[in-house]
Amino acid sequence: MKYIAVNEQQKLIFAETNMPDIKADQCLIKVNAIGVNRADILQRDGKYPPPAGESEILGLEVCGDIVACGEQVKNWQVGDKVFGLVAGGGYAQYVAVNSEHLIALPESFSYQQGAAVAEVFLTAYQSLFTLAKLKVKQSVLIHAGASGVGTAAIQLAKARQCDVTVTVGSTEKATACLALGADHALNYHNDNFVCWAKANKHKGFDVIIDVVGGDYLMKNINVAALDAKIIILSMLGGRFCTSIDIAKLLLKRITLHASTLRNRSDQYKTALVNAFVDDFYEALNAGIIKPVIAKVFSWQQAELAQQMLVDNGNIGKVILLVDD
Repeated sequence: MKYIAVNEQQKLIFAETNMPDIKADQCLIKVNAIGVNRADILQRDGKYPPPAGESEILGLEVCGDIVACGEQVKNWQVGDKVFGLVAGGGYAQYVAVNSEHLIALPESFSYQQGAAVAEVFLTAYQSLFTLAKLKVKQSVLIHAGASGVGTAAIQLAKARQCDVTVTVGSTEKATACLALGADHALNYHNDNFVCWAKANKHKGFDVIIDVVGGDYLMKNINVAALDAKIIILSMLGGRFCTSIDIAKLLLKRITLHASTLRNRSDQYKTALVNAFVDDFYEALNAGIIKPVIAKVFSWQQAELAQQMLVDNGNIGKVILLVDD
């Protein structure tokens, strides 16, 4: 089969390899569309290796058709259209996937839309509900609101009637987030979210989703409510915070939780998929929540697709369409 490899110059090239073998609990997926993630870029640069035993090929989420099922698979059959998580191997014509990490593609969805769901909605769901225990009508702050995870988190939080504030890097991104339901969108080039929160959110935010890291940690603490949950998903702004006021953490009884999804156990991912499907699949199927796609590229343009993420030029997901 054909797949996208990384050469010695860290460029993306096409190569050939054997079809993946499937285990008894896996399905073989003919890949039609691939979701592009920052993790792909980190792995390409040698900074984020796949978990032990997983495929070295890039790619964490796919959408396509089941072409084979392991003997223990009972919930799927050949021909089913599905999307889901993989720990590696997505940038290929075929990929082996744990059957319990797959979700049925809604009938009204394209393959491209399916490829734009799993990583961002499951990450957002994990952050808001599994970790932060989000309650109805709480106040939520989402940094990078126009990112894939951000656009998903806005919709999930609004589905629970929460008040949602986002930070973004442009007027266009602010407009897009407001259209998705965000109540407030702050352009960090012009607005200091700490000052804004002190003037407009006197009680602070109950839940904060942060992909920036660095000195945003102390800023988040400053705008957190009593018993707030701060969920850290990435460190685009740096891995170190120059100072943390422990007294404020104690005074506000703040919970800090850092999380990734890729290296979670199969059992954890299965439970997460099942919980998301139980809570939100009907809304997804009905179009009440939906993936936001910035642009669809041919997988022959994978370099351009990844560069769009590097340049922060996307509103929502960047997708690769597998073609000849």
